[in-house]
This record gives sequence, structure tokens and C-alpha cells, in this order.
Amino acid sequence: MKERDDFTSGRILVPLLRFAVPVLFALFLQATYGAVDLLIVGQFASSADVSAVSTGAQIMQTFTGLVSSFAVGITVFVGQKIGEGNAEESNRIIGAGIYLFAAAGIIMSLLVVVLAVPVAHIMQAPEEAFDYTVSYIRICGGGLLVIIAYNLLGSIFRGFGDADTPFKTVFIACAANIAGDLLLVAVFHMGTAGAAIATVAAQAISVVASVVIIKRKKLLSDFRLSMIRWNGMISRKIVFIGTPIALQDLLVGISFLVILAIVNTLGVIASAGVGIAERLCTFLMLVPIAFMQSMTAFVAQNRGAGRPDRAVRALKYALAVSCAFGFTMGLMSFFNGKMLAGIFANDTAVIAAAAEYLKAYSIDCLLTCFLFCFIGFFNGMEMTRFVMLQGVAGAFLMRVPVSYIMSKVFRGSLFAIGLATPCSSVLQILLCMICYFKMKKKWTAGIVEVNG
Repeated sequence: MKERDDFTSGRILVPLLRFAVPVLFALFLQATYGAVDLLIVGQFASSADVSAVSTGAQIMQTFTGLVSSFAVGITVFVGQKIGEGNAEESNRIIGAGIYLFAAAGIIMSLLVVVLAVPVAHIMQAPEEAFDYTVSYIRICGGGLLVIIAYNLLGSIFRGFGDADTPFKTVFIACAANIAGDLLLVAVFHMGTAGAAIATVAAQAISVVASVVIIKRKKLLSDFRLSMIRWNGMISRKIVFIGTPIALQDLLVGISFLVILAIVNTLGVIASAGVGIAERLCTFLMLVPIAFMQSMTAFVAQNRGAGRPDRAVRALKYALAVSCAFGFTMGLMSFFNGKMLAGIFANDTAVIAAAAEYLKAYSIDCLLTCFLFCFIGFFNGMEMTRFVMLQGVAGAFLMRVPVSYIMSKVFRGSLFAIGLATPCSSVLQILLCMICYFKMKKKWTAGIVEVNG
């Protein structure tokens, strides 16, 4: 592979930002990709369609997030081998990873299609939107293998320090999704089903484009198709690294599904409003997520090269830049919620519901900028079990119980229910700070020994 970034020497901030910026742009396009479905459905279909797409998308995000989290194991594993200068082994990791995730994708696709109805029941999808929700889940579930391939490619390239290729492929997917939504939803009035078909088709086009780009740029010139095979040792390592992250993301995803289920009991307006607010939050969280992914790759390479000092310094830079953006985005969302929600809907009741829920999320903007940098740092240091524990603690000691209590005490208040998310982030940050300062003493002692 010719185009890869070496993060193990020289300056820290400039290479980190150079890597984070394309990741940020790719995430922006990814968020736009998902938002287009809701935006076009909100303008050309009913509130029931909006509710179905928001609920169905949250369910599918939980499934795809589970696999994408496992793929972090490839990002970390490949990054370590690049830091060690072992390109041949990194290619074997990629081959084994493709085999592993293809098998998982086929199994998950079958499960999602079969369980679509009971899942919609569990989510308490509003009666008016129930059939639409089932349709969305089944269509996206049928294309889950394509969706997994789409996300897996991004994880592989981030492990190599290449953020440009995922940006290009996401751009292609976004453009294809916009075209598909306009054709199927706005022109043919297919509503929820049209949005789901456009999503799967766009990601299939992106996967094909990825393969073309890889061949044309010779990004994996040493990779051979024979490397795509079962390798027990590598697969166990990928699963060992990725399982805690995947389990955390699954349980965190479930906690958000619980909140959505609580909101769905309030009716289709509240369901649609929260769905729009959640979609807006994907934009608000772009910078912290970009730094989380960038920190994972940066720290993994330096860990492989035996340079934990550079990893600690990178964390400090990332915290400073990320939190500055988080403060700005938090203010914007708190005071301009209705304007932002109006982009996705024309129903005044839905817009008001979205703005109310968004105010609570705006508080979380600064907190997640702080939290996600630490998560990326710990992932890169292969401390994924701690990442799992802090995520699960935040989800089930704070987010779920607080949202339930708020729904009972402040009946119908979406702002009160939304406060569960910043409460969770506060707990997670405290746990991260405790772990960081405990581990920093050990890292410092190790650096002293090496230098001494």
C-alpha cells in the first residue's frame, strides 16, 4: 500500500488534524447520507413515514454499529502492525477480517429479516407507522451484507492511516442516496420503502466504487485474494479486541432504543420529533466522532512503535480542538433548535417536539467532545474492556433509568427525557479520568525505564 500516514515520528497536531479532517468530511457525508432519507421523507411523505424511518434507522444503526465496532479490532490490529513495520501481516489481517465479517453479515441479514415484526413490536412502533417500520427493517436487513462491507472498508483504511479513500467512497454513497431518495420518494412516492431501497442501493454502489479505487490507486498492491480465508489466530485477535467495543456499542444502542420505545408511547408526533432530533445530533457529534476514530488509528500506531508518550500528547491536542468545536455546536443547537428541525419537517408540532428534545442534547455536545477523545485513546491502547465497562455503566446506570424516571415524573417532557444522555456522559467522563490518571503513572514509569 503506497498511501499511508506514519504517525510514529515528527509533529503530532498537524498529522492528527490532517488525518481527522478527511475523517470529519466523510462523517459529514455519512450523516448527510442518513439525513437525506428523513429530510425527503419529511417533505414528501407523512408523519407516520417519518416515525417509521426514524425508528427503523435506529434499529438498523444498532445492528450495523455492532459489526462496525467489531471492525475497530481490525483498525487497531492493522495499525499496530503498521507501527511495527509489518505490512505482510497487516494484509493477512485484512483477508481474515473480510472472511469473518462476510460470514457474520449473512447470518445477521437472515435474522433481521425474520425478526422484523417482533422487533417493531418491542420498539412499540406507533400503530400508524407499524407496517412502514417493518418494511424498512426488512429491506435494510436484506441488504445488510452490503452495509457491513461498506463500513468494513472504512475501518481497514483507517488502520492504514488512509482517511482519503473512505471520504471518496462516502461521497459516492451520499450522492447515490440523494438521487435514489429523490427518485423513489419524491417522484414515485414510495415513502418508507423507497428510502430503504435507496439506502441499500447507494451503499452497494459505494462498495463497487471502493474496489475500483483500490485497484486504480494500487492502495493494496501486496494484497492477494488468497488471503481472504479463515485464520483462527487472527480472527480470535480481532474478536478479542473488538468484542468489548461491540458489546458496549450494542448495549449503548439498546439503551437508546429503550428511550425511543418510551418516546413512541407518547405518539407519532413525539416519535417523529425525536427521530429528527437524533438525526440532527449525528451532525452535532461529527467532530468528537472524527477525533475518536483518528485517535484510535494514531494511538494504535504509536503503541505498536513503543511510543506511548506521543499518544498522551495527541490526546491533549485532540481534547483542546474538539472541545472548542463542541462548545460552539452546543450553543447553536440550544438556541436554534426549531430552525434546525425545520429543515427536516414541515409539521409545526413535530418541529416543536424535535427542538425540545434537542435542547437536552445540546448540553451533551461539550461532554461528548471530551468523552470521545478518551474513548479513541483507550481503543488505540487496546484497553477495549475498559471502554466497554464505562459505556455499559453510562447506559444502564444513568441513561436508561434516568430516561424512565423523567418520563414518569415530567410526563411528556422530551427535554426531561433527553437529559438522560448528558447524565450518562458525566458518569463516563469521571470513569475515564480515573482510568487515565491511574494508567498514566504506569506509562510514565515505563517511559522512564526505556529512556533510562
